[in-house]
Amino acid sequence: MDMIVNAGAVVYGLVLVMAAFSRHQLTEALRIDSLFLPQASERSRPLNLVFGIAIAGYGGWTLLWT
Repeated sequence: MDMIVNAGAVVYGLVLVMAAFSRHQLTEALRIDSLFLPQASERSRPLNLVFGIAIAGYGGWTLLWT
């Protein structure tokens, strides 16, 4: 079960990284800034890159070392 959760974290992190650069229906629905910030805009879009790298990195790290 841990591997499934961590693989999901890697996939979600990669979707967040894509959301920082592209406008697609899937990426727009899963953006971190639009989920947690009340007035998300194009200026808050780079937050997805930071959180995406962190989430995918943590998921990948735990997949390798557990």
